[in-house]
Amino acid sequence: MNTTTGPEALAHLTGLIPMKRLGRAEEVAVLIAWPASDKVSFSTGAVYDISGGRATY
Repeated sequence: MNTTTGPEALAHLTGLIPMKRLGRAEEVAVLIAWPASDKVSFSTGAVYDISGGRATY
């Protein structure tokens, strides 16, 4: 997704993220698969922030 984004723009965006890095596809995939698993059979819904903390400011 970021292959066409210039290095300066990526550095700026990464600087806005409290964890100081971009998320990996594997990290997002794990969160997407978890609510669909049998381990979460009692949940009726939730909102998960997977922004590295950026959405908390």
